Amino acid sequence: MIEKLKAFKDRYDFLVQESCKPEVISDLEKWKQISKEQTSLEEYALLYDNYTKTQKNLESSRQVLKETDDQELKDMAEEEIKECEEKLKVLENEIKIALLPKDSKDDSKEVIIEVRSGAGGDESSLFGAELFNMYKKYAEKQGWKVEITEYSETEVGGVREAVMIITGKNCYKRLKYESGVHRVQRVPETESQGRVHTSTTTVAVLPQIEDVNFEIEEKDLKTDVFRSGGCGGQGVNTTDSAVRLTHIPTGFVVTCQDERSQIKNREKALKILKSKLQDLYEEKAIKEHQQERKSQVGTGDRSERIRTYNFPQGRVTDHRIGLSQYNINDFMLGDIDSMIDALAMEDQRLKLEQSQK
Repeated sequence: MIEKLKAFKDRYDFLVQESCKPEVISDLEKWKQISKEQTSLEEYALLYDNYTKTQKNLESSRQVLKETDDQELKDMAEEEIKECEEKLKVLENEIKIALLPKDSKDDSKEVIIEVRSGAGGDESSLFGAELFNMYKKYAEKQGWKVEITEYSETEVGGVREAVMIITGKNCYKRLKYESGVHRVQRVPETESQGRVHTSTTTVAVLPQIEDVNFEIEEKDLKTDVFRSGGCGGQGVNTTDSAVRLTHIPTGFVVTCQDERSQIKNREKALKILKSKLQDLYEEKAIKEHQQERKSQVGTGDRSERIRTYNFPQGRVTDHRIGLSQYNINDFMLGDIDSMIDALAMEDQRLKLEQSQK
């Protein structure tokens, strides 16, 4: 385990030296490639440095304990030994988790979040708008960049479908557990009897894939252009710049209208379409290994009910880990880190369990 970590550390040190060479700095593409790999290895390098430093401190303290007759120094050495041994246990567990096989979907990718109304009519679309806003606020709190590429609004102010692209460090790593059916239980404003209604909204979280990974034939695409909607005033587009792409073999439809350029909107729509197709093919492959899938928290199955938001009780419950939190108002304002942390910890625990079989 430590030898594998050392190999990553050696590679990291080599890349640090390479990235400082003038011929690399002058070659932007090569520099980006090296920087990306260097960033991916930074966690391993830091773990290795921390582990070896702690080991050296432990050996040094043991040596002091053997050689000194001073009781005060012995007491200090014993305390240091105890602290180092506890720290090494923690680090060994962190190293095991870090060395687990990575997901097939790259945690460092940009994220596409797609929210669709489900069962429950108007209430479903209204909750969909709140969920969409929750993820937007969460992303902004993390310092990530948010681009809303599609927002199809209903007559009551909810959403039929809304799509955003989020860019930032570890955004997919943090948000990948959110795919699935989100259920809301509350009394709608239009309910005169005060009865609690149940509605559902579907969330899909997709990593945005690179162009080189996937190609779509033009004959399989239908392209429509139209005038973008807006909030009025200067925000309304006066040209047919919005783009709707239909993938004929699957029936997938992607609309993008946030850019004023038709070309840029088409490029973004194509990226989203590629990610949706990649997700479809991976979903088929995962279902062929259903038993393995059941052992994972972040399955990403959009037919799976993952969470319930019960407003009368102020409760948010994640059904995959059986965790309930009574902070629904803060949760809907984007304070969802504690839930994501719990999901990530359970995912790591299950993966460690699998790796030891």
